[in-house]
Amino acid sequence: MRTWFVLYLKPRCEKKTADHCVRLEVPHYLPLRSETKVFQRRRVTVAKPVFPGYLFVAFDDRQRIELLKTNHIVRILEPAGRRELLHQLAQIRKALRIDPSLGAAAALTRGRAVRIRGGPFLGVDGRIEALRGETEVWLNVDILGQAVKVKIERALIEVLD
Repeated sequence: MRTWFVLYLKPRCEKKTADHCVRLEVPHYLPLRSETKVFQRRRVTVAKPVFPGYLFVAFDDRQRIELLKTNHIVRILEPAGRRELLHQLAQIRKALRIDPSLGAAAALTRGRAVRIRGGPFLGVDGRIEALRGETEVWLNVDILGQAVKVKIERALIEVLD
């Protein structure tokens, strides 16, 4: 049976390890954000990991051994609540589908739980620090201690607490 884990990887090995997962037919998720840079007067758009050094993977014992053979893995983190991790990743996947330029920030540990009830981020759950003007909603990934920030109008937020 495959269970979900978080792989902490060596620097700049996220895409290589994701390619190994594709070859081994291992379900994985690598959240990527788009970033446009200018190189010698040319605009180039690159895909960078939202959470550098981390890859979310579901594997069994045989696949675990094959992944460890890549020598890219530093540590395997086991989440306390796998369902909660999958829910958090689904929220981030939805947000990145709408705005691929979102980046990572430190997770918001306190604050009010909210749900976005309108606009492109409809149905996304997160946390906010304060309800003033245009508000930032943090979509936390608790096991990493990181989040993705989404800017949204206050009128589109429903407080859950």
